Parts: sequence; C-alpha cells; structure tokens
Amino acid sequence: QLQVVESGGGLVQSGGSLRLSCAGSSFVFKYHNVGWFRQIPGKEREGVACISYSGATVNYADSVKGRFTISRDNDAMMVYLQMNNLKPEDAGVYYCAAGTYYGLLPENSYDYWGQGTQVTVSF
Repeated sequence: QLQVVESGGGLVQSGGSLRLSCAGSSFVFKYHNVGWFRQIPGKEREGVACISYSGATVNYADSVKGRFTISRDNDAMMVYLQMNNLKPEDAGVYYCAAGTYYGLLPENSYDYWGQGTQVTVSF
C-alpha cells in the first residue's frame, strides 16, 4: 500500500513563499500521477496542481498559475509544490494525492492521500 506524507506548511506573510513536499513510501510512487489539493474550512477540496508520473506534464488551477510550480524527483520519491507570492486566499490545508489518472481531476480520482499540511498566510 502506497503512502504519501506532506510537509513544509507553516505561517508566511502575504507575498512570501513556501515549498511543500510530498514523500512517497515506495518505488511505485514514481509510476503514479500526483496532485496537490487544498481545503478551506467550509469549502470543498480543490485541486491546485498536478504532475504526470514522468514529470513531463503539469497543470495548474487558474488561481495559482504563474505563482505555484509543481515538480518531482522520482529517484528521491518526492513531489514538490513551490508557492510564491502567496495570498491570504491561498491559506488552507494542502494535501498530496497519488493516482493512476492524470489531470486536475476530482478528488475521488486519486487513490492515495496524505494527512495534509497547514498553510497560513497573514496579511
């Protein structure tokens, strides 16, 4: 059973940067597409970025294009989300998810989920 674990969340001022990390538990991680989702209390979880298993293809939600960058290092079994120019509306719990389908898909398209990491953006 593949497991994924997020890290890197924290408190940052508006305009600041954070890098989130997603660690896969086994070599099969490199054969899975990965998405980053975020959830704000009272709202549905939304996909913000995704990357294909090879890293060759990426997609972003319109709200983060030009500010967030998703990347992966399959040798290290890691996926990253570099978040720049953070805004208060970017705050929430960020989740990493792995699955066999690719794209900014609904959350039920992904099979393996982490516990999330909190991102707080102050004004």
